[in-house]
Amino acid sequence: MTEYGRGQGSEPWHPEDPLYGDGGWGGQQAQEGRPSPYGGQPQQYPQQPQQQYGDWGDGGQSAYGPQQYDQYGGQQHPEPQYDQYGQPSGQQQYGQQQYGQQQYDQQYAAQAQHQHQQPGQDYGDGDWGSGAHPQAQYPPDPSDPYAGQNAAYGAEQPDFYPTPEAYPPPEPPARRRTEPEPRDTDWDPGPDEGEHAFFAGGDGDGADGDDGGDRGRGDRRGRGGKPRKRRNGVACLVVCLVLGGGVGGVAYFGYQFYQDRFAAAPDFSGDGNGEAVTVTIPRGADGATIGQELKRKGVVKSVDAFIAAQAGNPDGKSIQDGVYTLQKEMSAGSAVQLLLDPKSRSNLIIAEGKRNADIYKLIDKQLGVAEGTTAKVAKEEWKNLGLPEWAMNHEDVKDPLEGFLYPSSYGAAKGQTPEDVLKQMVARATEKYDELGFEQKAEDLGLDGPWQLVTVASLVQAEGKTHEDFRKMSEVVYNRLKTTNTETNQLLQFDSTYNYLKGQSNIHISQSEINSNKDPYNTYTSRGLPPGPIGNPGDEALRAALDPTSDGWIYFVATDGMHKTEFAKTYEEFLKLKDKFDASTGN
Repeated sequence: MTEYGRGQGSEPWHPEDPLYGDGGWGGQQAQEGRPSPYGGQPQQYPQQPQQQYGDWGDGGQSAYGPQQYDQYGGQQHPEPQYDQYGQPSGQQQYGQQQYGQQQYDQQYAAQAQHQHQQPGQDYGDGDWGSGAHPQAQYPPDPSDPYAGQNAAYGAEQPDFYPTPEAYPPPEPPARRRTEPEPRDTDWDPGPDEGEHAFFAGGDGDGADGDDGGDRGRGDRRGRGGKPRKRRNGVACLVVCLVLGGGVGGVAYFGYQFYQDRFAAAPDFSGDGNGEAVTVTIPRGADGATIGQELKRKGVVKSVDAFIAAQAGNPDGKSIQDGVYTLQKEMSAGSAVQLLLDPKSRSNLIIAEGKRNADIYKLIDKQLGVAEGTTAKVAKEEWKNLGLPEWAMNHEDVKDPLEGFLYPSSYGAAKGQTPEDVLKQMVARATEKYDELGFEQKAEDLGLDGPWQLVTVASLVQAEGKTHEDFRKMSEVVYNRLKTTNTETNQLLQFDSTYNYLKGQSNIHISQSEINSNKDPYNTYTSRGLPPGPIGNPGDEALRAALDPTSDGWIYFVATDGMHKTEFAKTYEEFLKLKDKFDASTGN
């Protein structure tokens, strides 16, 4: 196959084509006896002597010796030949022809006499009938099959490629030109001018690439190719949808922007839909935090509506932390009013000095769980409830959580777990101890750490009857703990520690009973502080433990047995106070 290939039709190349058959790339040797495509008879050619070829570079002999004839017997007019130095090897000058040194046999001698140029014809220029002046000719390229052909495609020559599907006949090398590249313009092609297959409705795989190939003479293939593809409406629909979606998106976000900036905040109407819900308001929460929690629970429709309602209520800033029972889908104004109503609160209030055993029972009741549930959780999960590191792993401690269920108001309602409530309390106590600087101040008070400081505060809370007593009671504790104490010999001798040990609150305890019990919590028989706190001290007791008086108090007696405590600096003063107590109680 040559560089010209074959056409798409079924017609083979014509035998007279110089490239047909085994004529060789030179195309000079005629094929004898080859069947003719015109009538099926082989064409007969006169016998020619063996062509003599000289050296292509010496210019001594002509490239082609004998005259050549076309298929109709017409004479081929040889072009003047020149050697490599530009000297004519067979010079032809306006009407005469010279053949140089090449010899011919007798058969072609007579024909050589007729090789004169006819008047009005110009074959010497070799420019395919262009009418230009003759120019110097060089030896033809032996690899060019058309070097010796006549220089014109006119009506006197047959068309070997008559079908529309056939490629045009190849041109000689001198006439071959590279196809000009298309110019790059800004013109947008239409559907019939190379439009992309997507917009033309095609599959985009180059199926219509045949239209862009070389065309035959007379643009024959333009009428026999595939029909042009028309614009597909789907592409237009896609474009419309994209544009429509963009416009719709802009409109939506514009509406949202207007609603957020200028329209009233979305809100429900009425006092709710009747479905109760429990909401926990954290301590120190502002209006935005409360509004977010209410919206999350489905109480209000928007945070902005709640903030506006709270700002519009004169008491709106006095909402307290705790657990509230509200309803879903309430108006923001109704929600604010209900949060200000104490009846709606579901809080658990822990009093100062309360022991853990009593607090566990209160939690069970508040949550609606079986009695003993919270105590069991505290015993099994105390390490996972948030105690600080310095409150862990103390010996002989009856309840590690004692002293860490800080007295306050806590949100607790049905549906919550004991773990949730206990974690709130421990977190509140830890926060308070950090706030007061227990870790830093314990050593300055002669204690081994914050754990002992909490224990001192619990004793002050248990023994003090009034707030005026707390600082004096704190001094009594520290004075009895001193190694220089010769009055009690470092024995605290507090009834409250023995009552904690026994789980009771008894002010009438016999000397024999107390002195016979050797438990570490019995401060009548054990020196120093008990192993841990005996209750949960409040803020005043904590501050009193940090700031005791310095008056020298070492004794105290609840002279009325209930509400009045008096202090003494010596044992003799103590005995007088004891007699006063016995008289008031009938002991």
